[in-house]
Parts: sequence; structure tokens; C-alpha cells
Amino acid sequence: MSGVELAAWSFPILLLLIFVRVPIGLAMLVCGMAGAWVIYGTADPILNQLKQLTYSTFSNYNLSVIPLFLLMGQFAALGGLSQALFKAAEAWIGHRKGGVAMAAIGACAGFGAICGSSLATAATMGQVALPELKRAGYAGGISTATLAAGGTLGILIPPSVVLVIYAILTEQNIAKLFLAAFVPGVLAAIGYVIVIAIYARLKPEEVGSMAPVPMAQRWKATVKVWPVLTIFLVVVGGIYLGYFTPTEGAAVGAFGTGLAAWAAGGLNRKTLVAAVLGTAVATGMIFMIVLGAGVYNTFLALSQLPQEAASLVSGSGLSPMVVLVAILVIYVILGCFMDSLSMILLTIPVFFPVVTALDFGMPPEHFAIWFGILVLIVVEVGLITPPVGMNLFVINSMAKDVPILATYKGVLPFVLSDFVRTAILVAFPVIVTFVL
Repeated sequence: MSGVELAAWSFPILLLLIFVRVPIGLAMLVCGMAGAWVIYGTADPILNQLKQLTYSTFSNYNLSVIPLFLLMGQFAALGGLSQALFKAAEAWIGHRKGGVAMAAIGACAGFGAICGSSLATAATMGQVALPELKRAGYAGGISTATLAAGGTLGILIPPSVVLVIYAILTEQNIAKLFLAAFVPGVLAAIGYVIVIAIYARLKPEEVGSMAPVPMAQRWKATVKVWPVLTIFLVVVGGIYLGYFTPTEGAAVGAFGTGLAAWAAGGLNRKTLVAAVLGTAVATGMIFMIVLGAGVYNTFLALSQLPQEAASLVSGSGLSPMVVLVAILVIYVILGCFMDSLSMILLTIPVFFPVVTALDFGMPPEHFAIWFGILVLIVVEVGLITPPVGMNLFVINSMAKDVPILATYKGVLPFVLSDFVRTAILVAFPVIVTFVL
């Protein structure tokens, strides 16, 4: 069996291991080591390489941004920033048709600006918004679907942990990727709001309402969200303007959200320890996936699969756009079974050489950033695509009285909105690249 054939067989084996609930990082580590063992004919080279790969991977300075962004999310939740965002949005638009659901989308977007994780955003906002949606008379399906879709904004609106990993894998500028992701993230939020507005008019019986809030209370609620805006502008603006590196910006953001949490009374010695431990556990899980992907990708490089795939596609005569669409469809399918970080680590070393060998009529840096944003979007679409979108299960586990089928039906219009937005960004790359 050739190296390419061995690598091709490794994919279904890897998916099978994931399907039987082997941790993704461990599954990639096992497949990578076993595949390299077969190629080398002995375990000695891969074991020697493993210690070097472990050190070279985790000594990467850019990876230190990940625990800092995760700590930002922990502090933001402790400081009640998620609740403040939702209450402010609800005060302004909650009395309109579908207003409470729209407020949940706005709060998810705001929380995503200081969190960087899709699942964390969905889980945090679910705790805040689900009771309010139920109290306002919203049906269970549209409530859970709204929060599952809104959770994807946690990774679309910078800062984003997945974009940091993509930047490291493709050797791109993290600050430029953050800036390029901002407009598509805002478009996603607008698209979801439009979906809710249409839904509210087509099925008004499933969308409740609340009494208008006096103007004085609206401004009072708005003032409470100033820490979120300040932290976002300082972190993302400071990184892009060159005042500090992404890691330094993440440290500033973590300190700022920690200060906000302390001022709000949510951060004390006990909660600080819990936040640090939670960050450590999440970081350990992510770094295990990074290590497993590193070993697996080393095996793929030995098998020559990425190079052979790039040569095959470039010589096939297929249109570059056809190849791109096929790759995006693969990401949507994989997103139903895997988390976004695992997909990026697993597939970018294979797909990126393939697409960079094609001519899309733009500078290499512009293409790399455009492709990264497209991948990020369709990966997140997979997280809300039935039957096994991960965000759907996160939210549905918090609303045990809502049948999963109702959540599936409710999320379909949001998925359609995502497909429309993806098509627009594919057709008009300038929406992403104009900021570069």
C-alpha cells in the first residue's frame, strides 16, 4: 500500500474513532503515530520526532494567546457582562416583533467580541436568554435555534481562537485576520436578525412580546455595557494599530475583563481559582488537539498526500471556484461531527496547498485571508446543521422541555441565512479583503 493510499484510509478510521467517542486529540495522535509507524517500518523515528514536535509546538509564542482569550471569556461571564449585554439589547428592541430573540443575537455578538469561543458563547447566553425568551412567550424551537445560531458569532466576531490557529498554520497576520472577520461577523448578526423578523411575521403565534421599557431605563441598561465596548476597542484596535502584539492584546483584554468582573462583584478569590482552573482545563483540551493534529499532519506530510492532492487538482482542469465550493461543502459536512478547531487543524494542511496552487486572481495574502474567513464561516455552519450540530445539543441540553426536532426545524432558516452569506462572500471577496 502506497503512502497516499494509507493516508486516504486513515480518514475513515479517524472518523470512526471519533464516532465511538474517542477524544479527537487522542484519535488524531493514534492515527498519526500508527500511520508513520507503517511508513517508517519502525516506531523509533516517530517516537524521537514526538518529543521534538511536542516542544516545537508548545513553545510557539503565538499559542499563548489561547489561554488568555479563554480567560477573558471566564471573567466576562463572572462579571455579568453577558447579562448586561442582553438586558441592554432587550431594553431597546424587546418590545418589537421578535425583539427579545433579536436582543439575544445582539448580545451573542457583543459577548463574542470578548469571548472567542462558539460553544462558550452559546452556553453562556443560553443561561441568560432562555428564561427571558420563555417568559416572553417564545416557542421552544425558535428560542433554542436562535441561541444556537447566535453562539456561532462567538467565533466569527474577533477575537477568535480558531483564527489564531489558522494564522499559525498558514503563516498569516493575526491582526489582519481579526480585522477581515469583523464585517462578515456583523453580516451574520444582521442576517440572523432578518431571519427572526421574517419568522415573527410568518408565525406570530410562536413569537411573544414584552412591554416597552422607559427611555431612562434603556440608557441605564446601555451604560452597563461600556466595559465590553472598551475592551473590544482596546484589544482589537490596539493589535491592528500595532500598539501591542496579539498575545499582549489578549493579556490586556484578560486584565480588563478581570477588572470589570471584580468591579461588578463577581470576581473574588474563590471564583478566580475556578476561572483559572476552567481556563486550564479548556487550554489542556485544545493543546491536546493541537498536538494530535501535529502528529497526524506529520504523517500526512510523510505520505505525500497534500502534495499529490494539490498536483491532482491543479492538473484536473477544474475551475478554481468549483474546487473551492467542493471544499466548503466538505467543511459543512465535517462540521456536523467535529468541532471547529479540530477541523481546522486536520484539514488546512491538506486543503491549503490545494487551493493556493490555483489562480483566484488576487495576491497570495489576500487569498489566504479570504479563504480563512470562508472556512471559518462554513465550519460554524456545520455546528448548527442538523442532525448532529454541536451547538444544537449544547442549547437543547439546557432546554430539556424542548424536543430536539423542534430545534432542528427552528434552526433551518438560520442555516439558509448562512448559506446566502457564504455565497455573497464567495462572489464578492472584496467584502473581506477591502480592509487589508
